[in-house]
Amino acid sequence: MQKWRKCKLSEQFTTHPGGMSLIQKIVRFKFLATSRAAADRLIRVECDRTLAICRGLGDELCAASAEIPALLGVDEEMRSWSLFQILEHNTIVNHRITEQVLFALGEGPEPDPDFDVKHDVLPAGDSGPDQVAAFEESVDEHLRKVAGHSRLRGTPEADHPLFGPFDAHKWNCMFGFHLQLHRKQAEAVAKRLKTKANGDL
Repeated sequence: MQKWRKCKLSEQFTTHPGGMSLIQKIVRFKFLATSRAAADRLIRVECDRTLAICRGLGDELCAASAEIPALLGVDEEMRSWSLFQILEHNTIVNHRITEQVLFALGEGPEPDPDFDVKHDVLPAGDSGPDQVAAFEESVDEHLRKVAGHSRLRGTPEADHPLFGPFDAHKWNCMFGFHLQLHRKQAEAVAKRLKTKANGDL
């Protein structure tokens, strides 16, 4: 069974010695109870909400960094990211999850087993406006590639570093869940940037 390397996010979902924490169990149950249609809908909604935040600020503010308070699912080193950096991170993770889904469905090669979710998901440098189109395309590509499969449940599983073994359905649910976490981060960054722009800091 394939495994991802651990990341700091795991510190926010502390696992008890006897197994998973309550929040980890809740997330797994949530994915189990989520329908395919609901999972796909969440992906589209969170993509659109994230893009709306960026387009509402413009390129100059989207390139500016702003430190935000601690948020669930946002590691310490992510708290000073710009909106373009959030988009770049999401795009990297989007492609990775799409690879996991396709592999589980028997339609793609095994994703790199040495992929490091601590380092390999970080923005490369000065993220710019091109990240908007790259992010949107990564979402469109995922939804397009899974659309031809009527059943995602019950496929071979691969370990998520925090939430245990995922079949293709749970990976698909994770796609939208991850976007939701970072959309909340984007909202916090946008709020901070607007406050700074208004001279309230």
